[in-house]
Amino acid sequence: MTRKLVRTFFLLFSIFLFLISTSAQEKPKPRARDLGVPFEGTPGPLNAITDVSGVLVGHTTLISGEGKLVVGKGPVRTGVTAILPRGRNFDDAVFAGWFSQNGNGEMTGTTWVEESGFLVGPVMITNTHSVGVVRDAVIQWTVQHKKLGPDEDWWSLPVVAETWDGWLNDINGFHVKPEHAFHALDSAHSGPVEEGSVGGGSGMVCNEFKGGIGTSSRVVKVNGVNYTVGVLVQCNYGRRPNLRIAGVPVGKEIPDEAAYSDASFGGDERGSIIIVIATDAPLLSHQLKRLAHRATLGLGRTGSLSGNGSGDIFIAFSTANSGASDQTKTVDLKMLPNEKLDPVFSATVQATEEAIVNAMVAAETMTGIENHKVVALDHEKLRAVLKKYNRLNP
Repeated sequence: MTRKLVRTFFLLFSIFLFLISTSAQEKPKPRARDLGVPFEGTPGPLNAITDVSGVLVGHTTLISGEGKLVVGKGPVRTGVTAILPRGRNFDDAVFAGWFSQNGNGEMTGTTWVEESGFLVGPVMITNTHSVGVVRDAVIQWTVQHKKLGPDEDWWSLPVVAETWDGWLNDINGFHVKPEHAFHALDSAHSGPVEEGSVGGGSGMVCNEFKGGIGTSSRVVKVNGVNYTVGVLVQCNYGRRPNLRIAGVPVGKEIPDEAAYSDASFGGDERGSIIIVIATDAPLLSHQLKRLAHRATLGLGRTGSLSGNGSGDIFIAFSTANSGASDQTKTVDLKMLPNEKLDPVFSATVQATEEAIVNAMVAAETMTGIENHKVVALDHEKLRAVLKKYNRLNP
């Protein structure tokens, strides 16, 4: 074999190894349904909020450092998540409604959503102490990109929500910067949504397992027309003993290595959940507020009590009725009658429940500040518990 052939062989072999490595890295994480967790309803093609046409999701994930907490240096376990209702078209507002099940948390911009009935621009999610910088960054981004038009860039009230990641993250180090919000917006995409310890969910804890971002969707038929409801959650709520999956007391069956167990507040509800609901069903703002209420029922299916320390805040929007915010003319609207909303309500409950479980299934064990360790929900143990209760899908 000549030297040239040898070089060619090793080059091709290196490319082969690279492709294998890349393929392994890109292998999608299993989701709850893949493990045999039974859920009700019919999901969309992606079983994600992006099944609602036009909706984009982007993340910025910040993970660095380990060991002892040094405020301002780390360890860092945080990030930003962006949900864009009509992609990067901010001129065309969507009808929206919001609801606070328990208000120990923050979602900025909601007083104007309540008053006007519209959501303008994205919904952003981050950690508790980074709401301000993300809010300001969204304004800066919209001005730079002239997303609201020359007459409307004078003011903006972005919707930015939070959950607390201070058990794993140097939350008082203020590691989220404007450029991280910019990246979440710029990288937002359709298609599959990254779940688990990503974006704003990077450092979150859910039912004392590792938590984070999860999503799901449902397709329902109303008056002969198919509509999609998609849900995205950033879950950071709940106590282990209360956790139920598919009606099974999983938290009591898998009690080991619960987060916070050695902390002074170990017996208290700690954390929050943000739930974003998207639909292409033609709903107006008062109906979307009703939809946001139904997220509570999906949350309750997982055993949540919405304790005093939990910020459980939900927002719902509809991508139907494009052009409804036009200020120059009288607008004709479409609206499903209230008597036909039950399938949409049911879809919201079902997708919320599954999105939460997907977040825990996708998350991986993480060690953060002061070597605080939060274990992931063990897939095989989950399957064993579901099988014990005859709730495991084949």
